[in-house]
Amino acid sequence: MHILSRAAPLAAIATLAIAALAWGGGAHADPDQNLVTIKNFDFHPMSITVPVGATVTWTNKDGEPHTVTSIDGTFRSDALDQDDTFTFKFTKPGVYKYLCTIHPRMMASVTVKAGQ
Repeated sequence: MHILSRAAPLAAIATLAIAALAWGGGAHADPDQNLVTIKNFDFHPMSITVPVGATVTWTNKDGEPHTVTSIDGTFRSDALDQDDTFTFKFTKPGVYKYLCTIHPRMMASVTVKAGQ
C-alpha cells in the first residue's frame, strides 16, 4: 500500500498537466500573435504576412529609442524606449513599408492579405 500512496499524487499531477495543455495552458506562443522585435538596429522579421484584421506588435529590445512609421502615413509610433511596444491593427489589404524615423536605414514591411 505504501507504493500506491505515492503513485496516486503523481497520477493526479500528470492528469492535471494533461488537462492544462488541452485547455491551452501550455507554455507556447499564440499562433495568432504577429510579433516583430526591434534588436541590433533591425526589425526581426524584416517582412511579415498577416490576414486582414490582424494585429501586429513591435517590441524594442535595443537600448536606443526607435519608431515604427509607415512610409504612406498609415501608422506611426512614438519613440519606443527599451521594452516598449507599439501595436497596430491592419484592416485593409496591401503592402505596408515602414521604417524607424530616428534610424531611417531600418526598413521592413507588413503584407496584409484578404481571405487568409
